[in-house]
Order: sequence, then structure tokens, then C-alpha cells
Amino acid sequence: MARILVTEEIADIGLDKLREAGHQVDIKLGLSPEELLGEIKTAEGLIIRSATKVTKEVLDSTTSLKVVGRAGIGLDNVDVPYATKRGVMVVNAPQSNILSAAEHTLALLLSQARNIPQAHSALVNGKWERSKWEGVELYGKVLGVVGLGKIGALVAQRALAFGMRLVAYDPYVSQEKAKKMGVELMGLEELIAEADFVTIHLPKNKETSGLINKDLLAKAKPSLRIINAARGGIIDENALAEAIQDGTIAGAALDVFSSEPMTESPLFELSSVVVTPHLGASTTEAQDKAGVTIAEQLLLAFAGDFVPFAVNVDAAEASESSRPFLSIAESLGRFLASMSGGLPSVLEVEYQGPIAEDDTRLLTLSALKGVFSEATDDPVSFVNAPQLAQERGLEVRETTSPTSRDFVSLITLRSKEHEVAGTITGIKGEPRIVRVDGHPVEIPPATYMLVVRNDDKPGKIGVVGTIIGEAGISISSMAVSPSNNDGSALMVISLNEEIPQESVQKIADTPGILYAKAVTCNHQS
Repeated sequence: MARILVTEEIADIGLDKLREAGHQVDIKLGLSPEELLGEIKTAEGLIIRSATKVTKEVLDSTTSLKVVGRAGIGLDNVDVPYATKRGVMVVNAPQSNILSAAEHTLALLLSQARNIPQAHSALVNGKWERSKWEGVELYGKVLGVVGLGKIGALVAQRALAFGMRLVAYDPYVSQEKAKKMGVELMGLEELIAEADFVTIHLPKNKETSGLINKDLLAKAKPSLRIINAARGGIIDENALAEAIQDGTIAGAALDVFSSEPMTESPLFELSSVVVTPHLGASTTEAQDKAGVTIAEQLLLAFAGDFVPFAVNVDAAEASESSRPFLSIAESLGRFLASMSGGLPSVLEVEYQGPIAEDDTRLLTLSALKGVFSEATDDPVSFVNAPQLAQERGLEVRETTSPTSRDFVSLITLRSKEHEVAGTITGIKGEPRIVRVDGHPVEIPPATYMLVVRNDDKPGKIGVVGTIIGEAGISISSMAVSPSNNDGSALMVISLNEEIPQESVQKIADTPGILYAKAVTCNHQS
């Protein structure tokens, strides 16, 4: 079982899931960067929120780390590219706080429109200032939504109930989709010039950092009020403060800042600015969802299963029809690498039948994972398998065909020397190897297997069985292929333990044996 280091407050409901699965949950809050380097050395999992910085130095200080889980959406504090290079999976909980973030955006919108925090502060300090804190209605005003992702879409949906006119900037959303949402798409400059309120819903990256700047704000009308509950740094905060001070725009409401925690800012001195300390995800419901989601992602990662919220796995989510094939794809990769005696120079992956009509990228990753798991000593995962292929010069070719002659769906892996094919069968979707080097067979993948190709003459099974028995090894199952056109036959044998290399060599040296190869097909526990 894995040791999972938790460095920030996570909902107990999620941590309990990890404990129930038998993992060691080690809670170490408030670690300094130096202390983190020491604690991470033996951790296989790391769960964080936004404060812990997972840097190159942190990732270089451990060889055991397999997965970093961010209980939330943003990953500004994780060096994702370097984690990918190291084969460390990075997962987040992208849907855990979308409702909370959308609702907080609306709370900021209303607070900014009606000066609620300012009026509250004045009243509790003994000042009855009705005329000073006069606000504006939302009805009939133009709301500009910058980013129509999940949160932006929820905000837009709720703003319609206030009778607002919605415009949006999002280059990845079609006109047709926007129209169905009741939103008019336009360019960013046009939106800034048109809107009475603007709400930001973008990730922070090179393209969005400083996106709302002095030049853009200069195009706004004086009634504009800006809301940001997404990521700090998207707005140039100094430029925003200047624009409010000189009357270029009317005000702002911010939940996020360029650096956090933020306790001093020129924005804090302005009466038309509403601020909260990054509370967008701070609801009981969102924290519970984030804790449960991140625990579920780590459990899948440690089990070697598909992890839907892995941000650095270059594949779409496996469909319900293709997901059962992940295991056989990885087993076939291990099998082929064992047969090839290491890493092949070319890997051909062919999909036949209905499975070929799905997105097969994750299945190919599974096959690559199997190949590298058997052919190299490098740590390998869905994360770094494509990078390893590129670095090692492994050419990957993928072909698909909607029809399959002998099976409903079939996956075939080929190197220059060998071929292996597999499928799943029955109601339970059990994996089967069904062809090896042109010979039809049917046998479940096993941890220890032996493949023997021989002249199709009597006595060969007996010779092979005798040598296996002399090594004190039991045969679990066996498939013998009929002769094919070249007069050879094939045996694929499952063994209860690893066969010594000298026994394999003894079989290979027997007259009439074309080759004998020990094969690993499943993960060795």
C-alpha cells in the first residue's frame, strides 16, 4: 500500500476513502519548502491545495512519487511539464467547486452593484449612509463573460434570471452553442467597450496573464465594473487600481490576486472595490466534493486504471466500450516486448471492429505502458509513455478498421519480428490472447508464460513439458496452435512461477524447436 503525504487541509471524507483502501495517509500541514523536500522522499502520493509548491526541486528529491493530487482546479503551484517528464501523474478535481465558484461570482456581482460590504461596514461602525452607497440594478445591464467554460456557463445561466443581456468572449465556443445559451459572442475589445459588468472565467497561463491591462481598460465605458473569481494575475491589478481612481471604470470585485495571501494592495484603499480572500471554493459542499474526487483519482492511479482527471495524460477519456480493453492492451505490450527481447524499433497497433470507431489514444498509451514496463527499467506510466517513445526512438504506427473477421473487436500489436493479438470475451469481458506470430491461440494473459514455436511433428509437447517439470514448475494452462502454412506449430503456456533461463535455453536447443521465449504478460506483484 502507498504512503500518501497530505500537506494541506482536505475533507476527512476523502482521506477516509484512502485509509479504507489500506493506504497510509500521512498528514503534515504547514511544511516549509525544506521540510517538504524531506517528507516527499518516501511518498508515493501527494495531496495539496493551492499553497504547496510542487517545483522541479521537489520532484527531483524523490524517486517514489507517482501522483500529485490537487484538491481543486488550478495548477499554478505545480510544475506540470516537469512532473510529466518525471512520469508523475498530476490530477485535479475540476468539477468539485464549479457551483460554489459560480455562486460566489454572483455574490460578488451583487455586492459590487449594491455596495453591500461597504454599507455593512459603515453601519456596524455607527454610520447610517443611505445616499452614499446608492447602487445600480442588474436588470437590463450588459454582462460580459470572459470564458464560457463550466463556471462561466453557470454564471451566464444565472445572470439571465436577473434580466441581463449577455455577451461573451471565448474563441473555443461556437456561435451555435453560444446562441443556445442566450449569449452573443464578440471580440474581447468589443466586449470591454460594450459591457456594464465583466466577469472573468479563464485559467491562468502565458496567454491570459495580464490579459486585462491598461490599454484594454481604456476602451471601457465609465460604468464598467469587473468581477474576478477565477485566477489572480489575469488582471493587471495596478492598472485596475489606476482605472478606478481616475474614473475610467466604476469599480471591481475580486476574490483572487496576483500573489496570495494578499494583505496589502492599492485596490484595498478604494471604496468602490469589494474583495474576499479566495473564497470561491470555500463551501462545505465544494470541499467535500474535492476531497472525495481527489481520493478517487489517487485510488485509480495506484490501481493502474484510467484516471479521468489526470491533466498530463495525452488522451481523451476512455469510453464505456473501450475501457474494458485497457488491461489487454497493456498485457499485449508486455507480451510483445518480452518476445522481442526488449524495446522494438517499431510498434504497430491495429484496432479492428467496433473498438476502432472509439477514441483509441488511451488504448495505445496502455500498450506503450506495457512495452516500456517490460523493456526498460525506467518508471513508466500513462503520463510519460509517449515521451519515452520519442526519447528512445520508438516509432508508433496506429491503424484502424471497422470490421473484424474472427472477433467482435481485436487489438493487434506488431514489431518487426513478432505479432500478438488479443480481445475480451464473455459477459465479464475477460482478456484473451488469441494470436501469436500468425498462430491462432486462446489463453488468458498470465504473469509467467512460455512461448514455443516448433516443427509440427509429434513429441514436441512432451519434450517441453518434461523440461518444465524438471525445473519444478507447474503448468497452469496451455494453448496449442494447429499447423499453419509453413509447417510449424506454436505452444503458449501459462506457468505458476518464472521459468529459469537455463530451462528456456534447454528447450530452445532441442532439435525441431524454432524458438522458446519466456514472456511476462501481467504485472509481477
